[in-house]
Amino acid sequence: MQSRRTVIGVFLLVLCVCVGIAVALTFLFRDVQAVTTAQETDTYGINNARAIVGDYVDSGGVQHAVILGGVNAFVSADRPDCVSSPGSTSIAFYGINSSNVAAGWCTNTSGVQIGFTYSRGHFTDINIQGAILTNAIGINDAGSVVGTYVTSTGIQHGFVLVGSTLTNLDPPGVTSTATAWGINNAGVISAFGINASGTYVSFTTPDMGQTWTPLHAPGEGSIGTAMHEINNNGDVVGTYFDSSSNRHGVLYHGGMYYSFDDPNGVGSTRANGLNDMLVMVGRYGSGVYGGIGYQVFTTP
Repeated sequence: MQSRRTVIGVFLLVLCVCVGIAVALTFLFRDVQAVTTAQETDTYGINNARAIVGDYVDSGGVQHAVILGGVNAFVSADRPDCVSSPGSTSIAFYGINSSNVAAGWCTNTSGVQIGFTYSRGHFTDINIQGAILTNAIGINDAGSVVGTYVTSTGIQHGFVLVGSTLTNLDPPGVTSTATAWGINNAGVISAFGINASGTYVSFTTPDMGQTWTPLHAPGEGSIGTAMHEINNNGDVVGTYFDSSSNRHGVLYHGGMYYSFDDPNGVGSTRANGLNDMLVMVGRYGSGVYGGIGYQVFTTP
């Protein structure tokens, strides 16, 4: 972790018909670099002990899954059946629960994306009948996993796996890229996909897809908003694209939306994960061996 940068979050909307007063949030950004020689670091998820999961690209161009902080100061995890050639999209962790169990996926040496959970050096694959690829993304303290999979006919579904019970999650109006990203301890799930107009649309569902609540960053343009992780307080973090297609982080908190950018990555900030203390993680920059992970602390 390197430089510190502080900005004031921009209040976007009071989510009610009445007139509201926004309380400004202050965001303190810190760079996250997995190792000093990393060409790129992605940070996707964070738990309440501030263990961060993601991936990094080493000096030779090989991608590795990583857990930073928390119980383990640094854990780099690789699998022999995942591709390890320079420049390949290989292995990453996307979510982590309070027991330091991570969820993620990799592209194996046969070119198939396989989802899994990871704990104490052991990978447990998630096998969905009829799926030709599976991505595990979010995990709660009970071990319920959310993500996305694609069928042999090319249809993509979000999913939630509770024990051995699989439920498809297909948000309303979504025609492609249906993805469940986060799940909190109450079972509320955050999900997004692309509609018929090619716009990212985002939702939460408290009942495994029976009902859906839409989330839209007020500053979004035609590309839309992809909301990612949800915490146990119902706060949701994600990324929206403005009318010029620039990326910005967005936090939905207390019925209000707050836009934020890392000062070193205004217009190229992506927000992915958060914990119950509103500590968030993401990445800014190009992402082609130039993306830099960040951790951001939110006050008051």
